[in-house]
Amino acid sequence: MTIEKTKTGTALTLAPEGRLDTVTAPEFEAAIAENAEGVTELSLDFAKLDYISSAGLRVLLSAQKRMNAVGKMTVKNVNETIAEIFEITGFSDILTIG
Repeated sequence: MTIEKTKTGTALTLAPEGRLDTVTAPEFEAAIAENAEGVTELSLDFAKLDYISSAGLRVLLSAQKRMNAVGKMTVKNVNETIAEIFEITGFSDILTIG
């Protein structure tokens, strides 16, 4: 997986490409943790994300909890497959998708 990172002031955008699963979730979690200091607005751009597993969902939940304490998190450019996973798991009610 590749992760494009863009930080402007207190806004951070992470754009993973490929699959967010058991193998790549630790890398994505590390990318969030390493870049989160001082961030009050986290944007996750899923335009190039093909799939997300339960391990990826756990990372999203952890990031959402972290951002609830200091600001906001938005997930954008979600494809139909990932949107369906969010619906089935109830994540569409937890996350701000836009």
